Amino acid sequence: QVQLVESGGGLVQTGGSLRLPCPASGRLSSRNAMGWYRQAPGKLRDLVARIDSGGSTNYADSVKGRFTIPRDNAKNTVDLQMNSLKPEDTAVYFCNTWPAVYAWGQGTQVTVSS
Repeated sequence: QVQLVESGGGLVQTGGSLRLPCPASGRLSSRNAMGWYRQAPGKLRDLVARIDSGGSTNYADSVKGRFTIPRDNAKNTVDLQMNSLKPEDTAVYFCNTWPAVYAWGQGTQVTVSS
């Protein structure tokens, strides 16, 4: 049974960086595309970045050039590296396969202050 647990969020100033780990991706990423999603208050959950098992990545336009999905080769996990954060990046962030097939974790809150 796969349990998705996200961490690494917090309060950061505009322009700051955060890295969000997804430990469960170590069991999943070799056979599944993995995605990072976010849900802002009052909005639907959206995909912001994904990586397939071959390493090809795709990013939402709103995060291109700022977010990446680095792969930890030792753990085979796929984290979300967020740079140049903006207030509009404030949301709860989740990892899951892409498309999402597992139960959602609680996510991790990222708050970017202006």
